[in-house]
Amino acid sequence: MREFEQQFSQFIQLQHASDAAHDLQHVLRVVKSAKQLCRDEAAIADVVVPAAWLHDCVSLAKDHPQRDQASRLAADKAIEFLAQISYPPRHFSAIHHAIVAHSFSAKVTPHTIEAQIVQDADRLDALGAIGIVRCIQVGNSLQRTLYSLDDPFCQQRLPDDTQFTLDHCYQKLLGLSDTMCTAGGRLEAHKRSEVMRAFLQQLAGEIEPQL
Repeated sequence: MREFEQQFSQFIQLQHASDAAHDLQHVLRVVKSAKQLCRDEAAIADVVVPAAWLHDCVSLAKDHPQRDQASRLAADKAIEFLAQISYPPRHFSAIHHAIVAHSFSAKVTPHTIEAQIVQDADRLDALGAIGIVRCIQVGNSLQRTLYSLDDPFCQQRLPDDTQFTLDHCYQKLLGLSDTMCTAGGRLEAHKRSEVMRAFLQQLAGEIEPQL
């Protein structure tokens, strides 16, 4: 697997990331989390590891009209690449499904433990300290205002992350822990969600006097 992983790394570095939040560093973190969850769940590493490495080999911006198709395009491209490097084809179907199902936008239910692991690993990277940083990176790339002056923390309005970066925490991120499939994913997601809530509480104390 180590030899294959070197090829995965080389391949993914040649691909175009949609933004700074979906770069090689993101992939490396997802791979790390996926490997840990794979060990915890006694899952098939030969499926989990390549799927984690290649899950974003096609990456489209958050506001791209085909955003919900990105994971399927990535799965197709990943299998084409794996065939070229003579990866065992008996794993192709499971890898393809794991990559398709990892995406929140695709709304595909993961039907295998391997797919559940890849989905959990990717969602964990949207939480905690790194999740806060990535959320701001994406918001900046889309030139969105950090928060609403009238109601920064969505206390009296529905969140709208097409306008305000901070709203993404309330519209999506803080609900991710409820979508985790594995026990390890749920535990880690809970810890990281608490980090985000603590950040938002601290931020409130720093910006509310301006209102």
